[in-house]
Amino acid sequence: MNTIKKGLAVGLKTTWILGKIIFPITLLVTLLQYTPVLPWIVNLIEPFMGVLGLSGDAAIPLVLGNVLNLYAAIGAILTMELTVKEVFILAIMTSFAHNLIIESTVAAKVGVKLWVVVAVRIFLAVASGIIINLVWHGGNEIAQYGFVSNTANEQVSGFGPILLQGLEKASLGILQLAMIVIPLMIMIQFLKDFKWIDRFSNWMAPFLKLLGMKENTSTTLAAGIVFGLAYGAGVMIQAAKEDGVSKKDLYLALLFLVSCHAVIEDTLLFAPLGIPIWPLLLIRLTVAILLTMIVSIVWRRVEVTSRKEATYEN
Repeated sequence: MNTIKKGLAVGLKTTWILGKIIFPITLLVTLLQYTPVLPWIVNLIEPFMGVLGLSGDAAIPLVLGNVLNLYAAIGAILTMELTVKEVFILAIMTSFAHNLIIESTVAAKVGVKLWVVVAVRIFLAVASGIIINLVWHGGNEIAQYGFVSNTANEQVSGFGPILLQGLEKASLGILQLAMIVIPLMIMIQFLKDFKWIDRFSNWMAPFLKLLGMKENTSTTLAAGIVFGLAYGAGVMIQAAKEDGVSKKDLYLALLFLVSCHAVIEDTLLFAPLGIPIWPLLLIRLTVAILLTMIVSIVWRRVEVTSRKEATYEN
């Protein structure tokens, strides 16, 4: 019973912390959809779409995915006639960079600078789009979409209905967050009290060592991989406090997660769009591993150099 109380208390506290971020941002972005801001952004990036192997219209799902979420991007894709290659490029780009405002702000709450999270995600999205466009010469047939519920936003008119829609979405976002975070925190508390976290850390140790991280980063990493940045951030914040995760390991874990979070769920979302999903999964996983390993090696060398310079000075 004590375990449930502790988990519930942590879950409510975490929901409050993340809710203060998610609610106003969701409301603001919903309102912006009814202003000239999003069309202006689309017109701004349209001339650069050719470099990514995309038609001008594909700017719409790209912007919606970046500003809102994958559901919005998929909803927009369903209204367009795009090739398999275009849909695949959109899938990989929005997988790396989606829901940027909320997820990046929440990730920053864990202790990593906001600009680092945003810059890495946008770089990975753009680089992957350019490389796939240059390397893949197939996929020119029109994509055949399966059954996908169109979760694009229902359009309303008038300031009152628009504001109401924004408040409704923001409130539902907090409710959804609470429904995931609170049971998750209770479950994590059970795992901690029954020492399952220690076993999991031992099991993850070889993989974490490969990435240049210590065992106490395991909870943070697992939460983000399974639940994503926004929902996994609750566990990350708590784990960073309780497990004493170092600044270096926190950055490495977040770098891995910005490339490869909620990877199973996100990948399956694109399955009905007529594109190969295994390459989508493998690309994200490979990029995450290589990026984290490279940054870990560079970080270690910088630390060694700094220590040597400090020794010489003394």
